[in-house]
Amino acid sequence: MATVSEDGDVMEIVPAEVRDRLAEGAHGVLVDTRALEDVRRRFDDGQAAALGRYLASAQSPNTLRAYRSDWVAFGAWCLAEGRRSLPADPVDVAVYLAAAADTLREGDPARWALSPATLERKAAAIAAVHGAHGLASPTRADVVRMTLRGIRRRRRARPRRKRPVVLATLEALLEERPAHGHPTGAARRRDALLLLTGFAGALRRSELAALSVDDVAVETDPRSGEPLLLVGLGATKTDQEARHAQQVALPRGRRAATCPVCAFADWADLLRVHHDGGAPAVRGFLEAEPAPGAAPAHRCHTYTGTGLADGTGRPLFPPIDRHGRVADRPMTGRAVADLVKRYAERAGLDADAYSGHSLRSGFATQAALGGAADREIMRQGRWTNPRTVHGYIRTADPLDDNAVTRLGL
Repeated sequence: MATVSEDGDVMEIVPAEVRDRLAEGAHGVLVDTRALEDVRRRFDDGQAAALGRYLASAQSPNTLRAYRSDWVAFGAWCLAEGRRSLPADPVDVAVYLAAAADTLREGDPARWALSPATLERKAAAIAAVHGAHGLASPTRADVVRMTLRGIRRRRRARPRRKRPVVLATLEALLEERPAHGHPTGAARRRDALLLLTGFAGALRRSELAALSVDDVAVETDPRSGEPLLLVGLGATKTDQEARHAQQVALPRGRRAATCPVCAFADWADLLRVHHDGGAPAVRGFLEAEPAPGAAPAHRCHTYTGTGLADGTGRPLFPPIDRHGRVADRPMTGRAVADLVKRYAERAGLDADAYSGHSLRSGFATQAALGGAADREIMRQGRWTNPRTVHGYIRTADPLDDNAVTRLGL
């Protein structure tokens, strides 16, 4: 198998017209379209369409996107090798996974292109497509299961974990935001809120990208009387059906520069100006913005919320172009990760060592450094497995609760 790009694309081995045909046929790979045609014959089009919509919603959009890409790649390999993809022979699946496991990263022959986890996802995609078409899954065969087990054993390696954005790192990133005024002031305000929300809320990049203005409410801490933000998350990776109405609380920061409530107030003001007057109004607003002092004052005590939380689902973090124009659509999860990397590079850090997950892992690491208990960290981060939190604690302080400190050396 030839080398592939970093995202694991093997489609270069087949002609463009074949790639296009496979892509066109991959959109409904997890729904048996033949069965839906049978439904249309027995019921009306409206009922069949309703069934199709709900079947298509059984998996998260990210899972569907990954499965479709994996299925297209497997179909391309089958065409190139003269094999049948549906139903697939278990031996063919095992050979495909083995060949994919030996693929090297394009431009970096010292690294594998696909991780064992990615290969297991590819096998899961093949199984899902067979299941959707009422066919037995070839991945249940011993030859496929043993191949995956062998890949995991041969490819044992310490996971390449991204570095956490701890508090000192977060402050360094915030210092690298673009200047006040037009056209960079809009991104400056948005990015402050994004970084602070991702860090204090222990949010995944997909959760940040999915937030709308409706999801954020300004409340009061009943213990201190200080303002705080309550952020509703809707569907998440661990609650894909949004059954638990998960939310995180973001308290007032000690300083205005690291206060999520102040950052939300600043960004909501600009969103209101954009809503009322568009790009020209935003430009005038930013050009009239006074230069901040060395130690800006809090404004959160007098802030009560925004009228933009009107149920329309307006994205909280839209893209902003280099001219300062604010889009009407939300950022993608990839854009969130790229933003963290970009600020890390500006701060003189290794951008490759950071990702969108660095904000979430940074929360757990910083909380552990501050003496937070497992239960407290798990509650804000919505972790259900204590072992995950223990990993962050060991990263934060390897001597915590460690008998080596009692050796008397």
